[in-house]
Amino acid sequence: MRIRRVLTTTLFMLGVAATPALLGVTASSAVADSSPSPSASASGDGGAPTEAGTSFRTATEIEQGRGATASGSSGDYLYWSFPADAGQRPTVKATVKLPEVSTRNAAETWQIDVYDGLRRRQACQYGAQTRTAARDAASVALSCTLRTVRAWSEQWADDPLPGTYYIRLTATGLGASELGLPVSAEVKVDSKDIGGAAAVDGSLAKPLVPGIAATAEKSDSGSTSSTAALSSIEPDDGWASGWWSDRWVWTAIGGILAALAGIGGYALTRGSGRPSRIPPGA
Repeated sequence: MRIRRVLTTTLFMLGVAATPALLGVTASSAVADSSPSPSASASGDGGAPTEAGTSFRTATEIEQGRGATASGSSGDYLYWSFPADAGQRPTVKATVKLPEVSTRNAAETWQIDVYDGLRRRQACQYGAQTRTAARDAASVALSCTLRTVRAWSEQWADDPLPGTYYIRLTATGLGASELGLPVSAEVKVDSKDIGGAAAVDGSLAKPLVPGIAATAEKSDSGSTSSTAALSSIEPDDGWASGWWSDRWVWTAIGGILAALAGIGGYALTRGSGRPSRIPPGA
């Protein structure tokens, strides 16, 4: 009977301790299932964007997981922007279709750079960020995988933080005869969710999403004020609050295992109690 009571108590405590973790996982899944679908792209017809900006302020917004194309001239700077949230490791890929071989006199070197919301150039963890295409090459492929985006970092650090990221694609070291030739480019951004392995004890008050325009808003008193209109692109399930990660699940599991170990140790060392043949006063 004593063993049965110990097992019943253990199962009860296991269920109570596991309930918060299960509720957290269920809530997280519900949020993911109810997340809005990607918004319409900059092209206006729900398809992929077909143009690129020429500066940070005019960068074309693109969704993660969806490609974008643009046409331009060799020597141009092509800009796109995309959102990246804490725990994501973005990978930017670009393919450039080069001008006709008959119009080129030498090899071309193309480079892709990625900047964060503070316009700090972010180093590529791996990937072919710069490539030189032979004179007879029809295209060149570039890739840049960033470090994992952190929810918070020290002011002096150069860590990637949540917010808008900018892609800049251009050819470097071109001669005068190589400038102005028609080119086309295709870019795509994908991310790998690192999860709690990249979690930190802190978060930004707001993601690094800069204002790109001014809109007029009327206050209750009738006066008109100008406020910044932020980027219309954000992660599918919104910006992370910074407090939830799967580390909470592992912490709950660790607490459950510790409770079971304590109950088991108590049951083993407590013994069977006073033998029935010995009177209480003995």
